[in-house]
Formats: sequence, structure tokens, C-alpha cells
Amino acid sequence: MNILIDAFGGDNAPLEVILGSKRAVENIEGLNVALVGNEEKIKDCANRNRIDISSLEIIHAETVIDICEEPTEILKSRNDCSMAIGLKTLAENKADAFVSAGSTGALVVGSTFIVKRIKGIKRAALATVLPTSKKPFMLLDAGANQDCRPEMLVQFGVMGSIYMEKIMKRTNPSVYLINIGTEESKGRELELETYKLFKSTPVNFSGNIEARDLPVGDIDVCVADGFTGNMLLKLYEGMGKFMSRELKGVLMHNFASKIGALFMLGGVKKLKKRMDYTEYGGAPLLGTARPVIKAHGSSNANAFYHAILQAKSFAEENVIGEISQSLEQMKG
Repeated sequence: MNILIDAFGGDNAPLEVILGSKRAVENIEGLNVALVGNEEKIKDCANRNRIDISSLEIIHAETVIDICEEPTEILKSRNDCSMAIGLKTLAENKADAFVSAGSTGALVVGSTFIVKRIKGIKRAALATVLPTSKKPFMLLDAGANQDCRPEMLVQFGVMGSIYMEKIMKRTNPSVYLINIGTEESKGRELELETYKLFKSTPVNFSGNIEARDLPVGDIDVCVADGFTGNMLLKLYEGMGKFMSRELKGVLMHNFASKIGALFMLGGVKKLKKRMDYTEYGGAPLLGTARPVIKAHGSSNANAFYHAILQAKSFAEENVIGEISQSLEQMKG
């Protein structure tokens, strides 16, 4: 299994990328990880931090595409950047999956035009896994497509259902449509038409769901247009940080609360681990012809390690083949 990783994608590159990659190859038998980026800078970083990278391959790339640059520059002035070279290598079937914590827009554009989409898929969608009080669920689209048509949302639901079944091992995953009410008659024309289309698809469509029910719901997949999905994702992340700070303030308020915190430490650690995005790896870009994982921009070594594991499972479980097969069945 050969996994490519953008060595210069994200806020903490290349050091955290190197550390996460090294951990992956040391812990997973038969795994090969190739760092894509400026070879001299990678080796210099490894030497300064006394890291032996002899177990890692390096694929040289001259430049890096910045998050402030236009995403389409990955096809023009930045076609020699680490992300572009990684995607080209993946498209040439020289690797099994690609991971990057770089510019989301550039990754979507690059994946669409370099790696290409699965035949029949209208748009690729960012699919992120979020925690709830019961079990994690997948939200898609989380920001790749601001404007969507009903048939696109239905395809998102089909792809998310297959991913949750194959990777997260959910049996007959439930698929919900985010809306302003649970009634079938609620929503814009987009939601109304999507609801109708979902009824004729081979997924376990369970109707509409309101945003307030997501953190406590027993759901597997939640579908939204990219604008709505990205707002949900950012609010989810913000509330997680807010609750973490508030909890810390309550527990550290005075001597008595600090004593109580000692007895709660085990439970607090379990909650923190469940809410930690680094444990989930990254967001698969569902709909591309080859496995692509978008890691969080602030990913540390642990996050990159889990993103590599996720990419490995994505490739091994033939999720893309299953999506193609489902599309053919729906056409039939």
C-alpha cells in the first residue's frame, strides 16, 4: 500500500507531517509513505530535529500553493507545487491514495481536473466525520460546493452511505437531509426536490433533520449543500472550543472545584478524546476517481497519522468501486 502525503500542506508542515508519516510506516506492516515536497527542505527539517527519515520516500516538488492563492493556480502557475505533483502521481496510478492539509479549494480543483471524478458523479464532496453523544456521523458536503442541485445532494447521500458502511462498519446507514424542520414540506426548492429524489434511491433515507438534533442524534450521514455544511462544521468546531474552555474554567474555579476535577479526570479525558478531531484523521473527498483525503489545516502528527490510516482504509475497502456500482444500479 503506497500513500502519498503533501509534506508542505498545513500550518505545522513539514515537521508534523514527517512525524506522523514516520509513525505510520513504523506501526503498519507493508505500508509505504512518500513525502511530496522540496527534498532539501524536508531533509533539513529532519536533520534539525534529529529524525531518521530513511523509511520514508521523498518525491521532489519545487513549490507550495498558499491558501491565499486562487485555487485554479494549481493548474497554472503552481502546477509544480507539492499538492499538484502528489495528485499527478496519484492520477498516474503510482500510488493508492493522497493526503493533504493544504488549501481546500486547490485540493478540490486539483482533484477534479487532475485525478478526475468517478464517471456519473456531478461534483466531489468534502465529507467530514463529527462526534455526537452517541456515535460519530458524516457531514457532506462540508464546503466543496456552495451551490448544489438536488441530484448532487442525492449523490452525496449515496457516497456517504457507502463510506460509512465500508469504513465505519455501519449496517444500513441512516441518511438525513439537513433542513429548517423535519416535515417533508419544509425547506427551499432545493430541499423539497432533494427529499422527493431520495425516496427512489437505494439508501436508508430517514427524512429531514434540524441542526439542533445533530449533536444528540442517532444518525450516520447528514447531507447539505456546501455553503450550509461548511457553516455547520465551523459552528460545531467553535462550540467544541467554547465548551472546552467553559469546562476548564468551571473545574479550575477554586480549590474545591480543583479537588472535584481530580475525581472527574478519567471521564474528562474520555470526553476530550471523543471530541478530538485528530482521532478522526481527515475528510475524504468523495466522488474523485482515486482516494483523496483532506486533513485539517492545523493537523499535528497524530492527525496526520490517522489521516494516513484513513487513506489506507479508503483504498483497501474499494469505496470508489462501490460508488460506481451504486450509480450504475440507480441508472438501471
